[in-house]
Amino acid sequence: MSGHGHEHEHEHPHGHEHRHGRHGFRHRLGHLLTPHSHETADKLDSALESSARGMRALWVSLAVLGVTALAQAVVVAVSGSVALLGDTVHNAADALTAVPLGIAFVLGRRAATRRFTYGYGRAEDLAGIVIVLTIAASAAFAGWAAIDRLLDPRPVAHLPAVAAAALVGFAGNEWVARYRIRVGRDIGSAALVADGLHARTDGFASLAVLVGAGGSALGWQLADPIVGLAITAAITLVLRDAAREVFRRVLDAVDPALVDRAEGALREVEGVRAVGELRLRWIGHRLRAEVAVVVDGEMTVRQSHAVAVAAEHALLHAVPRLTAALVHADPAPVPGERDPHHTLAHHAPA
Repeated sequence: MSGHGHEHEHEHPHGHEHRHGRHGFRHRLGHLLTPHSHETADKLDSALESSARGMRALWVSLAVLGVTALAQAVVVAVSGSVALLGDTVHNAADALTAVPLGIAFVLGRRAATRRFTYGYGRAEDLAGIVIVLTIAASAAFAGWAAIDRLLDPRPVAHLPAVAAAALVGFAGNEWVARYRIRVGRDIGSAALVADGLHARTDGFASLAVLVGAGGSALGWQLADPIVGLAITAAITLVLRDAAREVFRRVLDAVDPALVDRAEGALREVEGVRAVGELRLRWIGHRLRAEVAVVVDGEMTVRQSHAVAVAAEHALLHAVPRLTAALVHADPAPVPGERDPHHTLAHHAPA
């Protein structure tokens, strides 16, 4: 008996709730134009809602950081603080990282085409790389500014205003960082998490300005550059964490706990005798699965199809943010029978 592949585009919310209240018109229009199951409609609504949450997080954080940078720029103009100028530039750059992420979220909502058959979700990975490079540039700029100030110490005027602006910068960046990281983890967007970590680095830079202003108030002009170098080191550590998260996503890495969870769910499906090769990959902030399950070799094609459908639904309910699963049903081998997959692999071109 030949194997069987089965795939549906879904995005199950946890449980079986159907969100007709919030998206009632979209559901009714969808039912009129394209007949489909309620589960598929809920999946698509959840996917759109995830992208909408990501966009909302970007615009809210852009507004907060824009106001923060503007307030700091006013103080820079009256104080002449180079350290605060650097922090203001950091905040402005962090706000602008919303642009590539926003473009990625918009692209990710476009339908798949015959050229981009998986859709455009991987645009988020490209945006994540841009964000990592921006964090690296921020670290380099902070280090250069600290070394320049160390070699050429200069007094800072209006220290109370500088300290207040530094506190505003830290508060704004930390709020944005927590918001972006929380939403990014909720919707599974590594790029948005990395952008939140970037905001946190700028909060560290604001603290450096505050500590430097305190040192200057005590007459120690080297306080600002020394603390600036320490903060540069802290930014480098954040850069390492953000780069690790983004590049793991680019290389299709997933949490091994998700694989264990998927295998456990498949083994509970009636008719599944064993779980073969299982692959999970992120496409943007959505997961896809491909798996081979072993079924009784005496099953009919219709029976193996039913097992594959049950296995697919078990996966969609068990694995968070899984939107599609391709399940291939293999018959249990008969003693002495050659494995057809082994034969295909042996004759496949190198």
